[in-house]
Amino acid sequence: MKCAVIGAGAWGTALASLLSENGHATTIWAFEPDVAEAINTTQANPRFLPGMLLHHELRATTDRAAGVDGAECIIYATPSHVLRDVAASMAPWTARDATLVVATKGIERGRLALMTDVVAEQLPGRPVVALSGPSFAVEVARRLPTAIVAASDDHAAAVRVQEACSSPSFRVYTHDDVLGVELGGALKNVMAVATGICDGLDLGLNARAALITRGLAEIMRLGIKLGAQPATFAGLAGIGDLVLTCTGQLSRNRSVGLEIGRGATLADVLSGRETVAEGIVTTESAYALAQREGVDMPIVAAVHRVLFERQPARWALVELMARELRTEQDR
Repeated sequence: MKCAVIGAGAWGTALASLLSENGHATTIWAFEPDVAEAINTTQANPRFLPGMLLHHELRATTDRAAGVDGAECIIYATPSHVLRDVAASMAPWTARDATLVVATKGIERGRLALMTDVVAEQLPGRPVVALSGPSFAVEVARRLPTAIVAASDDHAAAVRVQEACSSPSFRVYTHDDVLGVELGGALKNVMAVATGICDGLDLGLNARAALITRGLAEIMRLGIKLGAQPATFAGLAGIGDLVLTCTGQLSRNRSVGLEIGRGATLADVLSGRETVAEGIVTTESAYALAQREGVDMPIVAAVHRVLFERQPARWALVELMARELRTEQDR
């Protein structure tokens, strides 16, 4: 089929090359002119996915109309904070029967909307699929074995995405719990920042394991309150993505926490980065969502204090450890 990928960061580029390799005529839309030029002339994206050779039939453009014109399947892989504006700007050229796939992970600041809801609001009347799971872009580009989830209320749309993306090295499962898949993909980034802080403070592997485990409990607590299926968080988009992002050396969110744990300020960390660490934005949104829903999320609150309230990282940990004793299970 004819496919479009919106956003030429590392993840979008890896997905676009995968689709092209699978035999789909694929165009990737890049905001940055130098990125589009590099893809078209050298089959590479040295700015966001250095060292990776892309499929020779992949084409890039900076023109919004050309980016989606005639596409039957459109994958959105922009940063979360620009997704609404980008999707809306391409609406006049988006086919009425296109399948819309959201590979962006996050919770919208202010509106607290999930990414599939953002796209559905801007482009109503089309099936929307969430694509999520443990997947570092560079490993997908290197064709290392990867398994993720395509979740939708429209089973046929999820199957279309599954069939379009699957390859010998890239396995896609379908799912019907869009809410759970999206929350797992978004909130694990906050927990990865927390784990990075823990590692930056050199608190040991016991602390890391406890933090990941209790982080999963918080994600489930909020997800279940909002109506997600508990079993989803035991799957690829839940514990799978959480473990990868909290422990993997390639995790941008963990690396942000690592620098902060070692004494850097958030401003210091952001000043040296071009790529987006979604956990920073999602921390604000998750904190607000937990407050709105009356859900106890102490790790999210601790990360929020460190990032936005200037609390020293070690103090935040002391407060977590000094909380009132309780049972492990939620009642």
